[in-house]
Amino acid sequence: MSLPDGVERRAFDGSEEEWLATQGEPAYGEPVADGWRRWNPNRSKLGAMFEHEMETGLAGGETVLYLGAANGTTVSHVADFAGPTYAVEFAPRPVRDLLDVAESRPRLFPLLKDARKPETYAHVVEADVDAVVQDVATRGQARVATENAEFLADDGRLVAAFKARSEDVTRDPADVFDDVLADLESAYEVLETQRLEPYHADHLGVVARPK
Repeated sequence: MSLPDGVERRAFDGSEEEWLATQGEPAYGEPVADGWRRWNPNRSKLGAMFEHEMETGLAGGETVLYLGAANGTTVSHVADFAGPTYAVEFAPRPVRDLLDVAESRPRLFPLLKDARKPETYAHVVEADVDAVVQDVATRGQARVATENAEFLADDGRLVAAFKARSEDVTRDPADVFDDVLADLESAYEVLETQRLEPYHADHLGVVARPK
């Protein structure tokens, strides 16, 4: 697996250990060295997917629709290496933080919208985006992915992290993930899956392309 252009492994704080990193203004108190920001996979599902060497299809410079941007931890790194990045978050408080993150990132466009209602931002988001990156901790995560498939280019990628406990805290996560993958089949061909332990418990990373 090759990392996207603009994502490298760098050492921080005099350590020999190398971490994922992007170039940009710090956003959440992360260590910085020579303009490179450490990307902690324990705080980022996409970072964990890179650590697991998943083939995300992200090469750098692509147009991204990011669903579940929260306060901008992961999407700040995405906007460092991608092209136009539309960041959808429905909670007003995190969006205020996201707006601060976007001040130094002209390619990052925060949207106070609900990812379950793509019709509310369809007039803003470009058609044929290269990637939909999803980290939405709500019931119906597969439905969010399928309803946002309309934005993807034919050769685009869904890069998603699905949280079992957001669907059903009483069921075995493996069974939940089986249902999620089955629900995705209406809109996607699944290319790769990977559990995201030890970085994130009961999460499944998925890379898929639209049918």
